[in-house]
Amino acid sequence: MKLRLHIIERELSLMETRLRRKAGFCQKGRTGMETLYMGEEQIVVKIGEKEKTYPAGVSFLSIAQEYQDQYEDDIVLALYNNRLRELKKTVKKDGELSFLTTSDKTGKRAYRRSVTLLMQKAVYNLWGREHIGVYVRYAIGQGYYCELMKDGESCKITETMIGALKKEMYRLVMADLPIEKYSMNTDEAVALFHELGMKDKEKLFRYRRSSRVNIYELDHYKDYFYGFMVPSTGYLRYYDVTAYQDGFVLLFPGKEAKKVSEFVPSDKLFFTLKRSRDWGKLQQIDTIGALNDAIAAGKTQEMILTQEALFEERIGALAEMIVKEEGKKFIMIAGPSSSGKTTFSHRLSIQLAAKGLKPHPFPLDDYYVDRDKCPRDENGELDFECLESLDVELFNHDMNELLAGKAVNLPIFNFKTGKREYKDKIMQLGKDDVLVIEGIHGLNDKLSYSLPVESKFKIYISALTQLNIDEHNYLPTTDGRMIRRIVRDARTRGTSAKETIAMWDSVRRGEEKNIFPFQEGADVMFNSALIYELAVLKIYAEPLLFAIDKDCPEYLEAKRLLKFLDYFLPMSPDGIGQNSIIREFIGGSCFNV
Repeated sequence: MKLRLHIIERELSLMETRLRRKAGFCQKGRTGMETLYMGEEQIVVKIGEKEKTYPAGVSFLSIAQEYQDQYEDDIVLALYNNRLRELKKTVKKDGELSFLTTSDKTGKRAYRRSVTLLMQKAVYNLWGREHIGVYVRYAIGQGYYCELMKDGESCKITETMIGALKKEMYRLVMADLPIEKYSMNTDEAVALFHELGMKDKEKLFRYRRSSRVNIYELDHYKDYFYGFMVPSTGYLRYYDVTAYQDGFVLLFPGKEAKKVSEFVPSDKLFFTLKRSRDWGKLQQIDTIGALNDAIAAGKTQEMILTQEALFEERIGALAEMIVKEEGKKFIMIAGPSSSGKTTFSHRLSIQLAAKGLKPHPFPLDDYYVDRDKCPRDENGELDFECLESLDVELFNHDMNELLAGKAVNLPIFNFKTGKREYKDKIMQLGKDDVLVIEGIHGLNDKLSYSLPVESKFKIYISALTQLNIDEHNYLPTTDGRMIRRIVRDARTRGTSAKETIAMWDSVRRGEEKNIFPFQEGADVMFNSALIYELAVLKIYAEPLLFAIDKDCPEYLEAKRLLKFLDYFLPMSPDGIGQNSIIREFIGGSCFNV
């Protein structure tokens, strides 16, 4: 009876609270919640540990302005009930709110998209009447490499043009123009992009499943972007533009949200990306829309065979280069996570063998120090990616012994026990023997400090996709590698997509510290991306991403990747050879990967 009375009292109390809020009464409850507005329907917003009441329909922007002074960097997005929201959106029901700034990964992406739109609008204002448009090609360091195009040909940009572009962008920022968003029917969007001459977008949206498309507009300039934007141009105070090669680089802040990163040219990376793009253009598959056209036309087998032929040709040419440079005993291979280093080292070894050498692939992982001696990172976790996790002295001793023609018993690291073991893995280098060494520190001279420079041949490998989403949205190579890893780790290690996403930021920090600084020191850069691979990976990745619960912190990233994969038509793996690099991730490889 007491329990029943308690339930009735609680229901009456809740009913009274709802009536009071709807009537706009002002009160202060036991929780410290204060009603700030009267005379209209109220909603309760929890921010941190405190609750506050606002009128229904208040914008996230209004609330953000109240809290901006509590944040060092600019608030650019809201997270409401674990759903990402633009600041111009309104709050219509109770919920929990937090903010994302330009120092957060998601906020940083929104900032970069918005600066890109700003740059496009400035180009349009300056040269649109001359029918000159801008294409965003790929990421270089902390910026985007862009080209001005007219009638399909690149326009050489001058310092005078760079100055004019900067001046116009600054004017737009000072004007604090609103960045508006509205929804339109997909068919209407296709017609709009056709009218605007944005052929890549027109092609992309022919395969759009959703019936609606969000269009952004800045001072009558319209475009589509893969993700959210900031509210207005006044937010976009930190950027720079510098001439590079035939185009220019649009530079953004890096680790410091209010400081534009210095541009450091990466010529080898640039020309590797350019060669890949030129090849894609030659095959008439340089965007996702063009890839979908090829899949829809039944050209998948032709694509597979052409890609593998090109891949093999490039590995063969690389092997020929190594053979011609006599005295190379240590082929050092390094690259970021999920670049396909293992498959690549095996295929390179086969080509070297076909040219008369005796290659011996082995991983640097066998030189890990025992786990109880492994350094720890700032979070107290074992840091397997730092150079100090390897026994550098032992590696140099063994390699010099091999170089002197001596027989060496090489170690094998037991990952189950966390200890180094010796199992009579005897190696001795003859005249034609070479070691194919694969590991993240392969390009760092501190690893092989005592080995003669002339004895080493360094290869940087990464999956640098040839595709762009469209004219103004480049396809991040990081996303391609993360999807590769999600699929592989779920298959080989039983790791969920949620776990892979959770560790990805740590993996990226390790790459930025231990791999990317040394990439320009490589003798050769090798692109391991296959033009069709994301259409194949889509089949395996989507179920893994859909399994992530909406309440998980990793859900937002999973949702972003699902939206990204939605642009691709699926492609069956049938017909992909057992030695293909994509088999390292989806399974069915003839190599022990």
